[in-house]
Amino acid sequence: MHNDWQYGGFGLYVHWPFCQAKCPYCDFNSHVAARIDHASWLDAYLSEIDRVSRETKGRSLTSIFFGGGTPSLMEPETTARIIDAAKAAWPSANDLEITLEANPTSAEAGRFSAFRDAGVNRVSVGLQALRDDDLKRLGRLHSAEEGRKAYDLARRIFPRVSFDLIYARQYQDLADWRAELTEAVTLAADHLSLYQLTIEPGTAFGDRHARGRLAGLTDEDTGADMYDLTREICDAAGLPAYEVSNHASDLAQSRHNLIYWRGGDYVGIGPGAHGRVTLGGLRFATETELAPQAWLSRVQSMGSGETMRSALTPREHAEEYTMMALRLTEGVERARYIALNGADFDPVTLDRLENLGLITVSQTRVAATAQGRRLLNGLLRELLAD
Repeated sequence: MHNDWQYGGFGLYVHWPFCQAKCPYCDFNSHVAARIDHASWLDAYLSEIDRVSRETKGRSLTSIFFGGGTPSLMEPETTARIIDAAKAAWPSANDLEITLEANPTSAEAGRFSAFRDAGVNRVSVGLQALRDDDLKRLGRLHSAEEGRKAYDLARRIFPRVSFDLIYARQYQDLADWRAELTEAVTLAADHLSLYQLTIEPGTAFGDRHARGRLAGLTDEDTGADMYDLTREICDAAGLPAYEVSNHASDLAQSRHNLIYWRGGDYVGIGPGAHGRVTLGGLRFATETELAPQAWLSRVQSMGSGETMRSALTPREHAEEYTMMALRLTEGVERARYIALNGADFDPVTLDRLENLGLITVSQTRVAATAQGRRLLNGLLRELLAD
């Protein structure tokens, strides 16, 4: 039996649900709060680490990731105490990656040194755009200039820095994106995440779109051209795609995200955090209470923020592993798929998809080509058909 955490790594995800403002494209569990009782939140996180660590003894921690919301609004002291508790709870890898997501407003950038002193060794800065008009449309609170400054500051303070950009934005054409991305790769240290704007139901953008009030959106063909251009420019800059939306130089890949994509184990604490944990030979999906105050009360009164834990069947486990691993350039390890599924992929399907130029097949791996990653959902339907 392959142990998921030994195969794919073991991580801790900490969800901080608060933001200064809600962005119109965001469908994450984030909330704007006037007052936050930082001491109570810290106690709750420490209590959750204690609970989950008792079940996962003996695992070696590869990564800690502070996501949100806007974790750079946490007290650095809170982060320090969580990091110390996690290191005390599990033996950690020598190169333990500790990432914090940060917004580039000057207030948060001013705390970068305190976060480094707390133990954070990697930040992911949410630049989202390098153009002021677009930042306003995206509901961001920083200017392009502030974004660049915050990013420069982060590079001086942290050994590893990544940033996010969103493309296929309103009124953006291929030439605009070429100019912006060309500028972005000159800024980039060794990792960047480039996401195509998706209009999610239940977001402000989703509502506006439904009312026909979101003008200038990119059509599908231009979106596909932008995706290809993104790959070209990043390849030339020595930042190849190692996953659908993520680009990095060698050894700078996000270890935390690799845990997800390689089907490792991760515990999720905080409101709405998901986890995947192997216990007694079974892989469990876990969920926590979504509303921040309800999560806090639940941890205080019941000693657990977890609201759901369900075991994946071997078939579900194999499918989930395939869905995640095919996002990676390295693809699916066939021996692992067989170990989970009890049988290999259908050889006729593999031949057909390989002939179409959508996958590459070797004795050890099945990987999506760049073209295949563009059509990932269709590819998965074919590969996982009964």
